Amino acid sequence: MDEKRGNSGRQLKVRVKNARRRKPSSARWLERQLNDPYVARAKAEGFRARSAFKLIEIDDRYGLFKPGGRVVDLGAAPGGWCQVAAERVGTSDANIHVVAIDYLDMEPLPGVAIIKKDFLDDDAPDVIRAALGGHPADVVLSDMAAPTTGHRQTDHLRTIHLCEVAADFAISILRPGGHFVTKVFQGGAEQDLLTMLKRSFTSVHHVKPPASRQNSVELYLVARGFRGGDPAGA
Repeated sequence: MDEKRGNSGRQLKVRVKNARRRKPSSARWLERQLNDPYVARAKAEGFRARSAFKLIEIDDRYGLFKPGGRVVDLGAAPGGWCQVAAERVGTSDANIHVVAIDYLDMEPLPGVAIIKKDFLDDDAPDVIRAALGGHPADVVLSDMAAPTTGHRQTDHLRTIHLCEVAADFAISILRPGGHFVTKVFQGGAEQDLLTMLKRSFTSVHHVKPPASRQNSVELYLVARGFRGGDPAGA
Protein backbone atom coordinates (compact mmCIF):
# COMPACT_ATOMS: atom_id res chain seq x y z
CA MET A 1 0.00 0.00 0.00
CA ASP A 2 1.05 3.64 -0.46
CA GLU A 3 0.87 6.12 2.39
CA LYS A 4 1.57 9.75 1.62
CA ARG A 5 1.73 12.88 3.71
CA GLY A 6 1.14 16.48 2.67
CA ASN A 7 3.45 19.37 3.36
CA SER A 8 1.69 19.90 6.69
CA GLY A 9 2.48 16.35 7.78
CA ARG A 10 -1.19 15.38 7.71
CA GLN A 11 -1.73 11.79 6.57
CA LEU A 12 -3.45 11.57 3.22
CA LYS A 13 -5.63 8.76 1.96
CA VAL A 14 -3.96 5.36 1.84
CA ARG A 15 -4.31 3.54 -1.47
CA VAL A 16 -3.90 -0.19 -1.97
CA LYS A 17 -1.05 -1.30 -4.19
CA ASN A 18 -1.82 -3.91 -6.85
CA ALA A 19 -5.51 -3.18 -6.51
CA ARG A 20 -6.05 -4.49 -10.04
CA ARG A 21 -5.03 -7.97 -8.88
CA ARG A 22 -7.74 -8.03 -6.22
CA LYS A 23 -11.47 -8.39 -6.56
CA PRO A 24 -13.01 -4.89 -6.63
CA SER A 25 -14.99 -5.57 -3.45
CA SER A 26 -11.87 -6.80 -1.64
CA ALA A 27 -9.84 -3.80 -2.71
CA ARG A 28 -12.59 -1.40 -1.61
CA TRP A 29 -12.90 -3.13 1.79
CA LEU A 30 -9.14 -3.05 2.39
CA GLU A 31 -8.82 0.59 1.38
CA ARG A 32 -11.76 1.51 3.61
CA GLN A 33 -10.17 -0.32 6.54
CA LEU A 34 -6.81 1.35 6.03
CA ASN A 35 -8.41 4.79 5.98
CA ASP A 36 -10.88 4.29 8.83
CA PRO A 37 -9.89 6.24 11.98
CA TYR A 38 -12.00 3.92 14.15
CA VAL A 39 -10.00 0.91 12.97
CA ALA A 40 -6.81 2.70 14.02
CA ARG A 41 -8.34 3.69 17.37
CA ALA A 42 -9.52 0.14 18.05
CA LYS A 43 -6.02 -1.17 17.46
CA ALA A 44 -4.44 1.56 19.60
CA GLU A 45 -6.89 1.11 22.49
CA GLY A 46 -6.90 -2.68 22.47
CA PHE A 47 -10.41 -3.31 21.18
CA ARG A 48 -11.01 -6.35 19.00
CA ALA A 49 -13.23 -4.49 16.55
CA ARG A 50 -14.13 -0.94 15.57
CA SER A 51 -17.73 -1.77 16.52
CA ALA A 52 -16.73 -1.29 20.17
CA PHE A 53 -16.99 2.46 19.61
CA LYS A 54 -20.59 2.14 18.43
CA LEU A 55 -21.55 0.62 21.77
CA ILE A 56 -19.45 3.14 23.70
CA GLU A 57 -21.26 5.98 21.93
CA ILE A 58 -24.67 4.40 22.53
CA ASP A 59 -23.95 3.80 26.22
CA ASP A 60 -22.52 7.28 26.73
CA ARG A 61 -25.77 8.68 25.36
CA TYR A 62 -28.30 6.36 27.00
CA GLY A 63 -26.58 5.01 30.12
CA LEU A 64 -27.32 1.33 29.62
CA PHE A 65 -24.64 -0.22 31.81
CA LYS A 66 -24.46 -0.03 35.61
CA PRO A 67 -21.79 -1.54 37.89
CA GLY A 68 -22.77 -5.12 38.70
CA GLY A 69 -25.30 -5.35 35.85
CA ARG A 70 -25.70 -8.59 33.93
CA VAL A 71 -25.27 -8.49 30.17
CA VAL A 72 -25.98 -10.94 27.34
CA ASP A 73 -24.24 -10.35 24.01
CA LEU A 74 -25.83 -12.19 21.07
CA GLY A 75 -23.59 -12.81 18.07
CA ALA A 76 -20.65 -11.59 20.09
CA ALA A 77 -17.58 -12.52 18.01
CA PRO A 78 -14.93 -11.19 17.85
CA GLY A 79 -15.77 -9.63 21.22
CA GLY A 80 -15.55 -5.85 20.89
CA TRP A 81 -18.95 -5.27 22.51
CA CYS A 82 -18.11 -7.74 25.28
CA GLN A 83 -14.96 -5.77 26.06
CA VAL A 84 -17.00 -2.59 26.50
CA ALA A 85 -19.70 -4.29 28.57
CA ALA A 86 -17.19 -6.12 30.79
CA GLU A 87 -15.36 -2.90 31.59
CA ARG A 88 -18.49 -0.93 32.34
CA VAL A 89 -20.29 -3.45 34.55
CA GLY A 90 -17.14 -4.64 36.33
CA THR A 91 -17.31 -8.38 35.68
CA SER A 92 -14.59 -10.82 36.76
CA ASP A 93 -13.75 -14.51 36.40
CA ALA A 94 -14.76 -14.99 40.03
CA ASN A 95 -18.12 -13.28 39.50
CA ILE A 96 -19.12 -13.40 35.83
CA HIS A 97 -21.70 -10.86 34.72
CA VAL A 98 -21.30 -10.98 30.93
CA VAL A 99 -22.41 -13.91 28.76
CA ALA A 100 -21.49 -14.05 25.07
CA ILE A 101 -22.82 -16.43 22.43
CA ASP A 102 -21.71 -16.96 18.83
CA TYR A 103 -21.24 -19.91 16.50
CA LEU A 104 -17.87 -18.42 15.50
CA ASP A 105 -14.72 -18.94 17.52
CA MET A 106 -13.96 -16.21 20.03
CA GLU A 107 -10.83 -15.73 22.08
CA PRO A 108 -11.37 -15.73 25.88
CA LEU A 109 -12.03 -12.47 27.71
CA PRO A 110 -11.68 -11.91 31.49
CA GLY A 111 -15.03 -12.06 33.24
CA VAL A 112 -16.94 -13.20 30.15
CA ALA A 113 -18.64 -16.60 29.78
CA ILE A 114 -18.36 -17.53 26.10
CA ILE A 115 -20.82 -19.99 24.57
CA LYS A 116 -19.89 -21.35 21.14
CA LYS A 117 -23.33 -22.00 19.73
CA ASP A 118 -25.78 -20.72 17.15
CA PHE A 119 -28.24 -18.44 18.92
CA LEU A 120 -31.01 -19.83 16.70
CA ASP A 121 -30.57 -23.34 18.16
CA ASP A 122 -33.64 -24.36 20.15
CA ASP A 123 -31.69 -24.87 23.37
CA ALA A 124 -29.63 -21.66 23.16
CA PRO A 125 -31.88 -19.62 25.51
CA ASP A 126 -31.65 -22.25 28.23
CA VAL A 127 -27.86 -22.45 27.86
CA ILE A 128 -27.63 -18.67 28.27
CA ARG A 129 -29.88 -18.70 31.33
CA ALA A 130 -27.71 -21.38 32.91
CA ALA A 131 -24.59 -19.28 32.24
CA LEU A 132 -26.29 -16.38 34.04
CA GLY A 133 -26.90 -18.61 37.02
CA GLY A 134 -30.65 -18.22 36.66
CA HIS A 135 -30.47 -14.44 37.15
CA PRO A 136 -32.33 -12.07 34.83
CA ALA A 137 -30.29 -9.86 32.52
CA ASP A 138 -30.02 -6.10 32.83
CA VAL A 139 -29.00 -5.56 29.20
CA VAL A 140 -29.34 -7.72 26.09
CA LEU A 141 -27.20 -6.73 23.10
CA SER A 142 -27.43 -7.95 19.52
CA ASP A 143 -25.07 -6.83 16.77
CA MET A 144 -26.12 -9.83 14.70
CA ALA A 145 -26.69 -9.60 10.96
CA ALA A 146 -27.51 -12.39 8.55
CA PRO A 147 -24.82 -13.29 5.99
CA THR A 148 -25.32 -10.93 3.09
CA THR A 149 -26.61 -12.08 -0.28
CA GLY A 150 -26.00 -8.82 -2.12
CA HIS A 151 -29.75 -8.24 -2.46
CA ARG A 152 -30.55 -5.37 -0.10
CA GLN A 153 -34.19 -6.22 0.62
CA THR A 154 -33.43 -9.91 1.21
CA ASP A 155 -30.59 -9.02 3.57
CA HIS A 156 -32.88 -6.61 5.40
CA LEU A 157 -35.62 -9.20 5.87
CA ARG A 158 -33.18 -11.87 7.10
CA THR A 159 -31.63 -9.48 9.61
CA ILE A 160 -35.05 -8.31 10.82
CA HIS A 161 -35.88 -11.96 11.53
CA LEU A 162 -32.77 -12.20 13.70
CA CYS A 163 -33.79 -8.99 15.47
CA GLU A 164 -37.26 -10.35 16.19
CA VAL A 165 -35.84 -13.57 17.64
CA ALA A 166 -33.38 -11.53 19.73
CA ALA A 167 -36.20 -9.26 20.94
CA ASP A 168 -38.33 -12.26 21.95
CA PHE A 169 -35.39 -13.59 23.92
CA ALA A 170 -34.70 -10.22 25.55
CA ILE A 171 -38.31 -9.94 26.66
CA SER A 172 -38.06 -13.41 28.21
CA ILE A 173 -34.88 -12.77 30.20
CA LEU A 174 -34.69 -9.05 31.07
CA ARG A 175 -35.51 -7.80 34.51
CA PRO A 176 -38.08 -4.96 34.70
CA GLY A 177 -36.26 -1.75 33.82
CA GLY A 178 -33.71 -3.57 31.64
CA HIS A 179 -32.56 -2.51 28.16
CA PHE A 180 -32.22 -4.05 24.70
CA VAL A 181 -30.02 -2.93 21.79
CA THR A 182 -30.19 -4.47 18.33
CA LYS A 183 -28.83 -3.71 14.89
CA VAL A 184 -31.26 -3.33 12.01
CA PHE A 185 -30.83 -2.47 8.34
CA GLN A 186 -32.86 0.34 6.82
CA GLY A 187 -35.48 -1.16 4.56
CA GLY A 188 -38.96 -0.58 5.91
CA ALA A 189 -39.88 -4.06 7.20
CA GLU A 190 -39.28 -3.49 10.90
CA GLN A 191 -42.76 -2.24 11.84
CA ASP A 192 -43.77 -5.45 13.66
CA LEU A 193 -40.50 -5.33 15.60
CA LEU A 194 -41.06 -1.69 16.55
CA THR A 195 -44.61 -2.45 17.66
CA MET A 196 -43.38 -5.25 19.90
CA LEU A 197 -40.65 -3.10 21.42
CA LYS A 198 -42.87 -0.07 22.00
CA ARG A 199 -45.37 -2.30 23.80
CA SER A 200 -42.68 -3.86 25.98
CA PHE A 201 -40.35 -0.90 26.74
CA THR A 202 -40.95 2.63 27.94
CA SER A 203 -38.93 4.18 25.10
CA VAL A 204 -37.51 3.04 21.75
CA HIS A 205 -34.95 5.07 19.80
CA HIS A 206 -33.45 4.80 16.32
CA VAL A 207 -29.75 5.54 16.61
CA LYS A 208 -26.92 5.83 14.10
CA PRO A 209 -23.81 6.28 16.28
CA PRO A 210 -20.95 8.35 14.83
CA ALA A 211 -18.79 5.20 14.56
CA SER A 212 -21.29 3.68 12.12
CA ARG A 213 -20.10 4.40 8.58
CA GLN A 214 -22.25 7.02 6.90
CA ASN A 215 -22.66 4.93 3.75
CA SER A 216 -23.86 1.94 5.75
CA VAL A 217 -27.58 1.10 5.93
CA GLU A 218 -27.25 -0.10 9.52
CA LEU A 219 -29.13 1.52 12.39
CA TYR A 220 -29.53 0.52 16.01
CA LEU A 221 -32.73 0.25 17.98
CA VAL A 222 -32.25 1.14 21.64
CA ALA A 223 -35.19 -0.05 23.74
CA ARG A 224 -35.03 1.21 27.34
CA GLY A 225 -37.02 0.46 30.46
CA PHE A 226 -38.45 -3.03 30.01
CA ARG A 227 -41.98 -3.04 31.42
CA GLY A 228 -41.89 -6.69 32.50
CA GLY A 229 -44.52 -9.33 31.95
CA ASP A 230 -45.54 -11.06 28.72
CA PRO A 231 -46.24 -8.60 25.89
CA ALA A 232 -48.25 -11.27 24.08
CA GLY A 233 -50.85 -10.92 26.78
CA ALA A 234 -50.88 -7.14 26.71
